[in-house]
Amino acid sequence: MEMGASCEGIGFRGRPNVVRATESDPLSKVPDLIMPAFPTLQSLRAVLPFLLAAALFSAGVYALFRLLGPVKPADVAAQLQMIPTSLILAALGATIVGYISMIFYDYYALRFIGKSVDPGVVALGGFLGYAFGNTIGLSVVSGGAVRYRIYSAAGLNALEVAAVSAYVAGALALGLVSVGLFVVGFRPDAAVGLLPLNNDWLRLAAVIVLTVLVLGMVWISVAQPDLKFKSFDLRMPAPRDLFGQLVVTLVDILAAGFALWILLPAGKPDFATFTAIFSIAMMVGVISNVPGGIGVFEAVLLAALPSTVALDDSAAALLLYRLIYFVVPFVIAFLLVALNEVRLTEGWGGALLSRVPRTQSALAALHGMSPWLVGFVALGTGAYFLLVTIVPSVQADAISEGDIVGLLLVEGGTLTLALAGVSLMILSRGLARRVSSAYWLALAALAAGTVGTLLHDLDFQNAALLAVIALALLPFRRAFNRPGRLTEGVFETRWFLTVLGAALAAGMFLLFVHKAEPFNSGLWSEFSADSDLSRSLRAGLVATALLLVFAIYILTRPVRLKLPADSDPQSLARAADLARSAPDPQAWFSQTGDKRFLFSDSGNAFIMYAVRGGSWIALGDPVGDPDEFNQLCWSFAEVAAASNGRPVFYEVSGRNLPLWVELGLSLNKVGEEAVVRLEDFSLTGKKFKTMRAAFNKRQRDGYEFRISPAPHSEEFLQELGTISDSWLGGKSGREKGFSVGRFNPDYLGHFDIAVVTKDGRTIAFANTLVTRGGVNVAVDLMRYLPEEASGTMEFMFISLIEHYKAAGAEEFSLGAAPLAGLSERSIARSWIRFGRLIYRHGGVFYNFEGLRAFKQKFQPEWRPRYLALPANTSPLIALRDVALLIAGTTRGLVGK
Repeated sequence: MEMGASCEGIGFRGRPNVVRATESDPLSKVPDLIMPAFPTLQSLRAVLPFLLAAALFSAGVYALFRLLGPVKPADVAAQLQMIPTSLILAALGATIVGYISMIFYDYYALRFIGKSVDPGVVALGGFLGYAFGNTIGLSVVSGGAVRYRIYSAAGLNALEVAAVSAYVAGALALGLVSVGLFVVGFRPDAAVGLLPLNNDWLRLAAVIVLTVLVLGMVWISVAQPDLKFKSFDLRMPAPRDLFGQLVVTLVDILAAGFALWILLPAGKPDFATFTAIFSIAMMVGVISNVPGGIGVFEAVLLAALPSTVALDDSAAALLLYRLIYFVVPFVIAFLLVALNEVRLTEGWGGALLSRVPRTQSALAALHGMSPWLVGFVALGTGAYFLLVTIVPSVQADAISEGDIVGLLLVEGGTLTLALAGVSLMILSRGLARRVSSAYWLALAALAAGTVGTLLHDLDFQNAALLAVIALALLPFRRAFNRPGRLTEGVFETRWFLTVLGAALAAGMFLLFVHKAEPFNSGLWSEFSADSDLSRSLRAGLVATALLLVFAIYILTRPVRLKLPADSDPQSLARAADLARSAPDPQAWFSQTGDKRFLFSDSGNAFIMYAVRGGSWIALGDPVGDPDEFNQLCWSFAEVAAASNGRPVFYEVSGRNLPLWVELGLSLNKVGEEAVVRLEDFSLTGKKFKTMRAAFNKRQRDGYEFRISPAPHSEEFLQELGTISDSWLGGKSGREKGFSVGRFNPDYLGHFDIAVVTKDGRTIAFANTLVTRGGVNVAVDLMRYLPEEASGTMEFMFISLIEHYKAAGAEEFSLGAAPLAGLSERSIARSWIRFGRLIYRHGGVFYNFEGLRAFKQKFQPEWRPRYLALPANTSPLIALRDVALLIAGTTRGLVGK
């Protein structure tokens, strides 16, 4: 029951207005000044879902405020205290049942895709996914992101985890619709107030739609036909699993509904009727895309409840329901992650908690999500501070007339709470970015809030709660290791909308709590023991002013951006030193001379990239010290965003998949790399009989192989240049770049070059990329005389593999096969379908299938390569920019 829909970080995109200093200008060494740019139509379209969610949230809050107009806040507080403990325990029991049932969504999803995962890992992934996803609904800590971290540690790839998330969303949607239609057909009077139909028509419509839906699901499950709807294939689990999933969904919805129904006062409808109301309110909450459906869900539910239910009692029940069904599981899940952080430490806590069951690797995968969780806790705590400042102070009533000191303390406590609350909301973005200063300032703000709540109302319970929150944050200290200023980077639209929503909710709460008091201009200057409204207004003014000043500064500031280094000799040399020890020979493409570099602060890691259109395209994984990858990738993403560009990571491997998820990027498979495990390769045996015969024939025909070590003579390179020119002359394109090497003496001077000769005449060559002291090897340029094409490259590959196997290498990469291995599953995206179409029928431009078939002859291990990019960016747009960057021109795209 993930009511919080997944949201991705979206910022305005467009071309930056860059003011560059000229070479004659003495200020030419000053970093480029990036001025604010106007948003494009595409960026506005991307932000539209968030603006719509904000509008629905505002409408829900306003409707809720109107519905609760007759309700007195004191009556709600009194009703909360009157709810029997037995009912609270019953709601907690229903919550436990509901969350246990939700775990089975993941169980059936994994069965659907044919994957077996340890039950403990499934329970952990299911519980944490729903506990965080229900409450937060942000992309990085949504159910899908949590599942990815946990299930990827258990061996699932990104596409398989996406399939699990898609299954869960579809199962919940079908379950909600089915249960809602069934109950409306049984009790149509429950929805009369929400739909413009009478009982008979409602029952008839519900029965017809439900019948069609159920029969359709059963038919698809049994027959498994090839059905398509737009770009989606429609599939259902096997009948047994379908029945089990429907039972799970029914238990989930009934448990969630019972947790609220049991808390409602006398006069409530019977449970069957209430289930229909609950299902409708829940569906509207999910569709609204508001995290947790907050505001929208309550407004629909209160509007649908019969008039026999007292509004103040209903409001108390809804508030308690939110605490029990959403906040309590979130707190438990957050404490689990905090305990995991303790386990990762080297002290006594880590030793004590190191002996955990088989879920240890899955728990460890949650470490990268910690900053976002802490940021959300800070944001929520800050909003809570603002609400506390609005509640009338009981302590102020005890202040005697003329007690100026006591009055100032209460006034100061209220203002301190407001300032601490706004500070925590501002710091939440820095916490999500792992900024170390944000962590310490957040602890200071919590301490200030603790003092403020004591001064405001001598509220020891709230003070104890804040102390517990501060203690819970202590284990996360290791997660905040990034230096930097709090105002650096981009504050996304979703952050501003979230803060605006919190401010709107606080304003409505102020009007609700103090609606009995008359509003006039004299309230701003009224200082007395019983002027609670005046204190709240002043605190709100201070909080709003601080937020407004901060927002204006962020939105209007010019960003001084230190652009990453060009491919100057010093940068190239630093990159080459790091490439020698990289696990991926692709790191040597840093020497082609067509890239810029972004180095980490220590210089022990770098990203190589180039800019095309609106895309800042990094090639492959970061190179260097893995401990510095996180900060380096964040810096690259922020530099790109500050320039109104989109960060794109092209051809990344599977080594750092959690890193891309943490950055809020989506992963799209773009091909597979063919890697030969040299210890397993041998020409002997039946498997390579045909290849062995062809190789021996070439040797008898006078083919010879040798390695020319670097550096190379000018005459030797001129000879190879003639072969390269002939090879290029037979292609319809020109020399490619960026993701492949190029024939350049400076570039080739780094590498050994393999040469094939025939009767003493050089007919083909290939340079090899060697890393980790010869452990990992890859082939780069492979060029031959057109008239010697037949069998030459196969002879070259076999000779290279045999040579480096004898030299002690472990892996030999044959390079990537673009668009190979794209998913055939029904959940595949439309662009993947398009990629498969190009792969099969695009031979007029590039022989995709032929390339993979040639490499398959060597029986390699196929390793996926991905495109990581912001979720609001189409892979086709990013791949267009990548293709143009590689080809150089549009005409170059048709080259083979």
